[in-house]
Amino acid sequence: MQEKLTYNVFCQQVAAKTPLIFITTDNESRTEALITRAALQGIKGMPGPMEWNCTTGFPGIDGTVDPQQALRYVLEHEGHGIFLFKDMTWFWEDNPFLQRMLKDFAAIKRQATKVMVFVAAEISIPATLREDFLILHHALPDREEIHAHLQTKRQKDTFLKDLLDDDDKLAALTVAGQGLDIADIDRALRLARVAKDMTLERVNNNLLQVKQQILNKSGIMEFVDNDVKSNQVGGLQALKAWMAKRESAFGLKELNSGRNLPKGVLMMGISGCGKSLFVKAIADRWRLPLIRLDMATVYSGAYGSPESSLRKACQTAEALSPCVLWIDEIEAGISSQGFKAEGGAASRVLGYFLTWMQEKRHPVFVAATANAIELLPAEVLRKGRFDEIFYVTLPGVVEREDIFRIHLKKRSFDPEKFNVSILSHSSKGFSGAEIEQAVASASFEAMADKREMEQKDLTEAISSTVPLSVTMAEQIKKIEAWAFKRAVPASGVETAKSPVAPEPEEGVSQV
Repeated sequence: MQEKLTYNVFCQQVAAKTPLIFITTDNESRTEALITRAALQGIKGMPGPMEWNCTTGFPGIDGTVDPQQALRYVLEHEGHGIFLFKDMTWFWEDNPFLQRMLKDFAAIKRQATKVMVFVAAEISIPATLREDFLILHHALPDREEIHAHLQTKRQKDTFLKDLLDDDDKLAALTVAGQGLDIADIDRALRLARVAKDMTLERVNNNLLQVKQQILNKSGIMEFVDNDVKSNQVGGLQALKAWMAKRESAFGLKELNSGRNLPKGVLMMGISGCGKSLFVKAIADRWRLPLIRLDMATVYSGAYGSPESSLRKACQTAEALSPCVLWIDEIEAGISSQGFKAEGGAASRVLGYFLTWMQEKRHPVFVAATANAIELLPAEVLRKGRFDEIFYVTLPGVVEREDIFRIHLKKRSFDPEKFNVSILSHSSKGFSGAEIEQAVASASFEAMADKREMEQKDLTEAISSTVPLSVTMAEQIKKIEAWAFKRAVPASGVETAKSPVAPEPEEGVSQV
């Protein structure tokens, strides 16, 4: 259990007289409760912690609102003590007096156990002090902690006994609560208590909305409101078969046991052929929240250094597990060219990402897409990072028929009134996105003339479209040449050697 591990490590460090400890946390109150519990229960002879903030100083101690006077009070304090500083990170960066006092405090050998603990959402220790600090991370509660908390509340609360009347419902609420603080879960349960006709499904939806708000506030990742259904994807037989074989690994019982968790897939290929769509279909079929990581945001520096942003994103994804982590156009953030050009930051980002992919133990399914996979370093493509690399090519004639039918239905047209076979053959070399746009253009033309859409509208829309397979023929051939015998065809058949080659019997489609 993560909470117990953090508690034990903190107690050991205090007992070993570690003078300066920095704890990163997203919930000050929860971390303060852990420190208080450790002081009173885990460390013999230790009084409760004294808390300092910039508005009140140490309660009852005059003159300690000033940070320098607060540190002086700690230095002069006799006996054991844990001193918790909540706001010091706002003052010490450009203050040599505070930095010198802390360095001197760390260097003093003393009989009493006297420890200063600093808490903040992110690590913000002055460079001159980093060697003097021990850094801990108080993570969000994991599945075991949430399960134990809900089980305890269920035993004492009649309302929860009725709402969670069997262990499967308790497990379902545990999964829904992952990625949230205990306080957020309790708040959702209080709302359920006062609402009429509250069901477990509505409680789970409330928790999902809280997660969405938290992610949106973080800025690094986006909670995707997924409206794609798994049956809206045509073709991709090999990908579908791969997913079906592993669905049991994301079943609720398997999630609770933590066994057989897929690492993820990397899908490369031509733009507009369904890579991003299939990521959404995976999340829908497995009924998992979909989180999108924007590598451009990671490198923007708006939320800290690139490596710290990526670390926070991965930790958040683990806290929200089970989930699907969607990294779109991964080559934009992790590429061999960027690795060589940028050096420091790019190499650290790459190193952390590779280690995390290899060592992660949480049920986070990483679905990455790439248009130019040849730009990725060889270390990313090595077996063990992703379970499989799939190549998504242009749809074949059969898949194009399916795409036309699906998009006609989405726009409330009866596919039987159109000759989709002719449309499919006349759209040779089209991607799924281009077929979708052709249907949309034909529909708009008919609406502008205030009449029903006809076959000729679709034919004209197709004939007026220059597909990507023509405008980017050389680049597509290069992608296909790389993928040959390096990646598994997502359709389950050999990919076409070029977009102008004879039609394969089957291909890949986007809908």
